[in-house]
Amino acid sequence: MPKSGLDTAMDASAGAPAIADAGADVDDASGATAPAGAAAAVSAGARSTRAERRAAVSTPRAAWLIGPALVAGVAYLDPGNVASNMTAGAQYGYLLVWIVVLGNVMAWLIQYLSAKLGVVTGESLPEVLGRRIKNKWGRRAYWLQAELVAMATDLAEVIGGAVALNLLFNVPLIWGGLITGAVSIALLMLQSRRGPRTFETVVIGLLVIITIGFTVGVFIAPPDPGALVGGLVPRFEDTGSVLLAASILGATIMPHAIYAHSALARDRFAPSAGRAGRTPRRRTADVAAPAAAPAVAGAPAAPTSVPLSQSATNWPFESQNVTGERENVGAAGERENVGAAGEQDNVGAATPTATIGASATLDERRGISTARLLRATRWDVSIAMAIAGTVNLCILLLAAVNLSGVAGTDSLEGAYAALRDSLGPVVATLFAVGLLASGLASSSVGAYAGAEIMHGLLRVRIPLLARRLVTLIPALVVLSLGIDPTLALVLSQVVLSFGIPFALIPLVSITAKAEVLGEWRNHWATTAAGIAASIFLITLNGVLLWLVLTGG
Repeated sequence: MPKSGLDTAMDASAGAPAIADAGADVDDASGATAPAGAAAAVSAGARSTRAERRAAVSTPRAAWLIGPALVAGVAYLDPGNVASNMTAGAQYGYLLVWIVVLGNVMAWLIQYLSAKLGVVTGESLPEVLGRRIKNKWGRRAYWLQAELVAMATDLAEVIGGAVALNLLFNVPLIWGGLITGAVSIALLMLQSRRGPRTFETVVIGLLVIITIGFTVGVFIAPPDPGALVGGLVPRFEDTGSVLLAASILGATIMPHAIYAHSALARDRFAPSAGRAGRTPRRRTADVAAPAAAPAVAGAPAAPTSVPLSQSATNWPFESQNVTGERENVGAAGERENVGAAGEQDNVGAATPTATIGASATLDERRGISTARLLRATRWDVSIAMAIAGTVNLCILLLAAVNLSGVAGTDSLEGAYAALRDSLGPVVATLFAVGLLASGLASSSVGAYAGAEIMHGLLRVRIPLLARRLVTLIPALVVLSLGIDPTLALVLSQVVLSFGIPFALIPLVSITAKAEVLGEWRNHWATTAAGIAASIFLITLNGVLLWLVLTGG
């Protein structure tokens, strides 16, 4: 039976299953004529030592593999989630606790499937869809709905940041929107120039601020344990509770998070990233033809590096790997000579470099096994969803304890004022700071997802600044017209509901195909769970749309 995302989670392998460095394997199989006598022993010993050293370098610590899901998980803590959970707690108390928990369980499965696609294939979901949709007009139509969804997401995130700046510093909403957009550009430029690890560190820092800002109040005014347990029983009270349940799920399972996570996993585990522990700053074009190696007497000509697939490049961000990076240690292109005879510790003319060639497996190019990456991914997703679920639950409980029955709490401004009156200015300020961090972090991830959607489906590359300014326009228009920010947040979740089937159904279908994921395709139980989650989410979002459109 092929391995899958769920059944391999129970594997009890204790050791680190990372494969040895590809370069070491090539050395052993180079086919070069062995030197005679002592020279052979020296060469073999030196080669073995270097292979061990390279294998140690290519096996990163488990903690280093954690990160992509934490960045994607920020999407589960955006201002839309805050507004939905605050409203649910204020209006219905503990009634919808079960919806938050259920949504988080489904989110774990969905985000894991997205990350698995990026890890196993080295491609994002938009890239895979871009290849599989043969008709160019079909790709354009698919991109259009995904782009509208990304813009709706950005609308909520920018508005949330603007509201937070207004609450904290009395900044006009329009200027708050511009500041939020500018900070998101800065974060994306950081990702572009310093690589995914630095970007992850900053976003995780914002995630810590979000967590503190939205959870402190629960410790000061703890919920009733009995009521909390009672909220785990699935039920609705009226039409409004159904509407809020659908809104919570629509704000939780967002299409752009599905698109983004596959790209984040692809970039994070690009071949050179798994070897070096940091991302080189050169573009693919800059390294496609590296400088020739220093001449060595009697040595064959330095081989030409073979570019990796286009999928390894996440334009408009810099490439997250150095294409054709040599496996030889020392300076770039430096050969490892062993012994006085000048014999070389690289492959012969028949093997075009100890570099990773186009025919090499993804495991070999990374220097770490897919099995190990998937185990790390399961931990990554579990940690991210545990944090996101806990924070969302705390937001609902905070509102249920302190805002239930309080007038004017149907808006973020009203909730802030009520928290200030009931728990004091410190808790209210922490709430606003958490909302600000939520807007800044989620806006950056949303812009990243939008760029990936365009690149994967349209194969179009536009400057990052231009793209960010275009997607910022709808939010600035809403803020300039004086539309109620909380209402705009709710309506944006309605738009998001349209995009859920277009992201979720292809994800479940593609990850179940052996021709795409090979031995790592979904187990039938995983596919069944994905189908069930899809039906439930699509049904509830359909109910949401119906209620909104009919005024129910």
